[in-house]
Amino acid sequence: MAIIGAGLFLDGFELAMASGVLGQLIHTGWSNLQYNGYFVTATFIGFMLGCWAAGIIGDRLGRRVSYQLNLGIFGAASLLAVFAPNIEVLIGLRFVMGIGLGAELVLGFATLAEFVPPTKRGRLVATLSFIAQCGVFTSSLIALWVIPNLGWRYMFLIAGVCAAAVWFMRKFMPESPRWLESRGRVAEADAIVRSIEKISGVASPSFQPATSRTKVLAVAANNGSVAELFKKTLVRRTIIGIATMCVIQICLYGMVTWLPTFFVKQGFDIVKSLKWTMIMSLGGPAGGLLGLWLADKLGRKPILIGAALAGIVLSFTYVQIREEWLLMLMGFLLLTSFYVIVVVGQAVYMSELFPTNVRMRGTGLCSTISRVVAASIQFVIPMLFAWGGIHAIVGSVGISLLIFGLIILTSGVETKEKSLESISL
Repeated sequence: MAIIGAGLFLDGFELAMASGVLGQLIHTGWSNLQYNGYFVTATFIGFMLGCWAAGIIGDRLGRRVSYQLNLGIFGAASLLAVFAPNIEVLIGLRFVMGIGLGAELVLGFATLAEFVPPTKRGRLVATLSFIAQCGVFTSSLIALWVIPNLGWRYMFLIAGVCAAAVWFMRKFMPESPRWLESRGRVAEADAIVRSIEKISGVASPSFQPATSRTKVLAVAANNGSVAELFKKTLVRRTIIGIATMCVIQICLYGMVTWLPTFFVKQGFDIVKSLKWTMIMSLGGPAGGLLGLWLADKLGRKPILIGAALAGIVLSFTYVQIREEWLLMLMGFLLLTSFYVIVVVGQAVYMSELFPTNVRMRGTGLCSTISRVVAASIQFVIPMLFAWGGIHAIVGSVGISLLIFGLIILTSGVETKEKSLESISL
């Protein structure tokens, strides 16, 4: 939890610090709006490549190797960014950072899921998502003092130094026994499990690979591939994963990040106030805590379907409100519903859908496709708004949530308190 959580915290920290850094670059004349756009685009492209690469490397070479690699990439790029001589070099380094950041999200949740027991898996994996959101808040808080007083370079320095510390910590993280077992390395997997049993004071059973591991060894012969995700046995899981990740991007990048702009266009001064922004943004951690609390109580399917329905109702209600206090309350509740989907869908459910030999590939594929959607949304939203105003945006988001809810209702598999092996059958 500590080692993986530290990496996800840094992931949230480094993603969130971009807004403060870009503002300072504009203020000092070091960049302009066009180059800032390139900076954001480079992050997205790197993120997509990182998601894809992490899936391949994580399944082929192991979770531990991929983890060390991705952390080294974004940590080293962050340290080099401290000395960037111009904006062009900084954009190039941001692309490299994006590769590491994208890989971190693919690896973190799924890796922890392979270590924890079924009855606590939802709660513990959801906790990682909450930790990542804390990184976003901490980044904004530190940036308030660091950027005005020390400059934007120190934000990259903080991220790079912390990444180096976590990289060293991860040298002591064991490989996933489930991955080792899926590759036929049963003795190594057994040694790690026995060490955990010893620390926990649990008696180790006798080891009989010839009788108890025959099925696993047979499975290990199939190392998995991306094509396997579209075969009859897994295509339904792949569709569920893609739908989950895409609806999250549509909610966050298609509506939440644009809401202040929409309401400024409609003459609402409230959207420019600090109070509005602060209260609404609290829906993020609130949704994280709610999803964390509910994950092992209600099951994944009821939570995701309920959050989708709540998001539809709240979205349409939000755009009808004119009173300031109601606007802030509905905005808070809206973000809460969205972030319940983020925590339970992205963090917990995605890490459970695929069997061990293609778990990282499946997660990486779904994440990559969703990032393409997120990047494309930025061009679609202005056109939608020009055509039908805020109601066209809300209608599109509502339809996306409805389709997602129907997919989960009709095709979703319940994973609550089930072993990862039984889910994969």
